[in-house]
Amino acid sequence: MIVGIGAGGEPDKVARTVERAGSQVRIVCYCRPGAMDAYPLVEKRESECPWEALIADLMAGRIDAAVRGTLPANETLRCLKRACGVDHLERIALLETADGVRFLLAPVGVDEGWTVQEKLALIEKGRAIATSFGLSDRVAVLSGGRFGDLGRHPAVDRSMADAELAAHLGNAEHREILIEDAVKECGVVIAPDGISGNLIFRTLTFLGRGAGHGAPVVNINRIFVDTSRASPDYTGAALLAASMAKKKNP
Repeated sequence: MIVGIGAGGEPDKVARTVERAGSQVRIVCYCRPGAMDAYPLVEKRESECPWEALIADLMAGRIDAAVRGTLPANETLRCLKRACGVDHLERIALLETADGVRFLLAPVGVDEGWTVQEKLALIEKGRAIATSFGLSDRVAVLSGGRFGDLGRHPAVDRSMADAELAAHLGNAEHREILIEDAVKECGVVIAPDGISGNLIFRTLTFLGRGAGHGAPVVNINRIFVDTSRASPDYTGAALLAASMAKKKNP
């Protein structure tokens, strides 16, 4: 399997990823001319617009999967949407707590998961990914409070009503705001909205000593794993992308 990874900045992170994951998967770095010259053993493809080169090779099948790495989010994701013919991207992050509990979290983009319909799509796709990776297929839908908090604020009431409906229609479980209990039993956690999902992701990975293994885009027909540029490296994302590619094309 060939995994392409973007190197838009901080090339040491990408080089470290190649070093750590390279024995298990072939990795090709996409960068501007000269950006990776300090790493002569790294396989690279240079372009003035490396995000365009990465997406073009992914769509053409010249690589089996892609990882954003340190490429800029706006340009890369805009290019991916255009190439795949979609107006939005749905991402589900594979996270790991400090004590080794793994689960899928969505939404993780601030513009994702705001409606019941969007939550239902994430429930369905998250459950399928969880099953393929040996996680529990139970899905927890979170809301902005506990049942006893009803009436304290309209936004809380709305989030609880949406969670109840999404859980009912999606054969999932409304676990209120109790994420600490949900991850012990459920392989998929659906946050109340994209902002809270992004905050959960960032708090766990950057403050809570947990780990983020990348966020696959689940509403396109190619394997693309999104990443945070704040990550120390992208080994987990590269291996996740390779694993998904192998499952898709064994």
